[in-house]
Amino acid sequence: MNIDFDKTDGLVPVIIQDEQTLEVLMLGYMNREAYDKTVQENIVTFFSRSKQRLWTKGETSNNFLHVKDIKLDCDNDTLLIKVKADGPTCHTGERSCFKTDYNSNFINELERIIGDRYENPQEGSYVNKLRKKGLNKISQKVGEEAVETVIAALAETETDLINEASDLVFHLLVLLREKNLKLETIAKNLEERHK
Repeated sequence: MNIDFDKTDGLVPVIIQDEQTLEVLMLGYMNREAYDKTVQENIVTFFSRSKQRLWTKGETSNNFLHVKDIKLDCDNDTLLIKVKADGPTCHTGERSCFKTDYNSNFINELERIIGDRYENPQEGSYVNKLRKKGLNKISQKVGEEAVETVIAALAETETDLINEASDLVFHLLVLLREKNLKLETIAKNLEERHK
């Protein structure tokens, strides 16, 4: 990666983003050594301007940031790192240093939860019960929830519509997981169709 460390006196800003929810978790700085260590270990290491040393996020809290993707901006002087966080990112105990609304991207988090239920089935889990019934039952549930959503839109309250639409989205996410498709694939398809 051709990072221009010289442009900013040896340090580049690094935006840390949750890989699933896309929530911005924090901003830090890296020098070349911090970047190299991050790439080698797949755990985010910054250069601490206050301590004047390398600092691995989580070295005292165990709330490490596991690297999932690294992007360089168009000017080659800022990094975006998507991570899986082991716990809260902010030293205050908050998930994000920016106190963002965590629910703003909850559908992505829900997709992750459903995937986890598939990989680690839990007795009594609704996802587990659906999965055991198979593709036909999951598909049938999506159809039922779609009809209930239409009925709620035409003849029921806004609250009913919100609840039925939520059920529809949830069951659609289960169906996508059953077919090994990700929301990202649907989003890319919609983006292409929009063009």
